Amino acid sequence: MIARLIEEQILGRLNSSNKIIILYGSRQVGKTTLIREVIKKAPYKTLSVNADRREYSEVLSSRDFGKLKRLVSGYELLFIDEAQRIEDIGINLKILHDELPDLKIIATGSSSFELANIMKEPLTGRTWTFNLYPVSLSELALRNNRFELGQRLDEYLIFGLYPEVFSFNSTDDKVIYLKELSSSYLYKDILELGNLRNAKAIYDLLRLLAYQIGSTVSLNELGRQLEMSKDTVARYIDLLEKAFVLFRLSGFSRNLRKEVVKMDKIFFYDLGIRNAVIENFNELDHRPDTGQIWENFLIIERLKTMSYQKQYANRYFWRTYTGAELDYVEERGGQLNGFEFQWGKKEAKAPKTWLEAYPGAGFQSINRENYLEFLLGPE
Repeated sequence: MIARLIEEQILGRLNSSNKIIILYGSRQVGKTTLIREVIKKAPYKTLSVNADRREYSEVLSSRDFGKLKRLVSGYELLFIDEAQRIEDIGINLKILHDELPDLKIIATGSSSFELANIMKEPLTGRTWTFNLYPVSLSELALRNNRFELGQRLDEYLIFGLYPEVFSFNSTDDKVIYLKELSSSYLYKDILELGNLRNAKAIYDLLRLLAYQIGSTVSLNELGRQLEMSKDTVARYIDLLEKAFVLFRLSGFSRNLRKEVVKMDKIFFYDLGIRNAVIENFNELDHRPDTGQIWENFLIIERLKTMSYQKQYANRYFWRTYTGAELDYVEERGGQLNGFEFQWGKKEAKAPKTWLEAYPGAGFQSINRENYLEFLLGPE
């Protein structure tokens, strides 16, 4: 059992507030397991509802307070798993929250675009929202020391950090699991909830993006290769982002004429999924994309840790048309910091253009010698 860092935060909100708790995260990321652990530690009589069961979904979509009240009668906590599958769930939860203010409610969803759309308006000011990602290095650090984390670094970069990956001992089992996961959960939410019919188009786009992690992406070029419009490409990328498959970094600029800002970089929330999409689980010493994988790993792990610690920052990459670049830029608390990622142990120097353009900004070179300090803080 891997302890999740936001468990205590959710438990604290549950005990101290009657706002509805919403937990977002992709399929198989551990949402149900996490909430069950929270429920075990909470002193409330709980009704757990699977949204796929018709008898529950009919009541929870009814807008009928009488039916809703009968469903939860005698319970102190209502837990709805995969709530996005219930029609009008937002309005029905509003009714429950307003009419039964002492009832505590937790809802999970594996697709932020659907759940957010049906929750946002009815539940304004009535929710606490959390995101759960694949297992983070900071969570693994709760049971492994830094030497042990370093020894398994290659595994994390190749097979990713989905919870179930840790239950398999053989490489073959990990590969089979990741291939099944990448095909089932990606398409189930995106095709069904995005009202899409062309699974091949989504797959082909995802494959192209997987090969381009760490590089700027041209929507026009992707559209040309896939024989679809730029707008369609943009819509598909938006759906993939909202379904927790990938995320974007925009270019940082305060001088639009010199700095690249019109194209984003694309990264994956999990490298095991990314490697499954391109069907490449080769060792890092025998592949040409190790630097890009390393960059993706450091950015997503930084994002996870800061999210769980409630540290908020604007995130970018930085590049000029003359070739100067930084892999990652954070703007937090009025301070600008640039980072360059090196797979080896060599330290990079700050680009002269960066220092001249932003004289008050920080710079740090991150490599395999100091990456744990970057992700976990000093020992």
